[in-house]
Amino acid sequence: MAQTIRRFPAFTLNSDGHTHPLENTLVGLTVIFGLVAFITSFWHGLNMLTSWTGLGGIATGLWGQFISVTTSERFVLVIALAASAFGFGVALAHGGLFGGV
Repeated sequence: MAQTIRRFPAFTLNSDGHTHPLENTLVGLTVIFGLVAFITSFWHGLNMLTSWTGLGGIATGLWGQFISVTTSERFVLVIALAASAFGFGVALAHGGLFGGV
């Protein structure tokens, strides 16, 4: 008897079967902000970009946590939120939101 075997489960943030466009948008924005903040935190001259993207990632991540519905949304949000907070903290140590004015 031929049966299909799914070896890798499909990755989806909508594990409850419903669509969540606002929540998924906040997850996507937080991931993008978190990646930019984390990666640019390794260069001292990009502290303004790092601090603003880190702050944006923290804001969207916290709002996403507040309205998230599924566990997979929360999982991705926590990781991206930590990356945003790391970048934001490093950028604050190197001059802050306005470049050390």
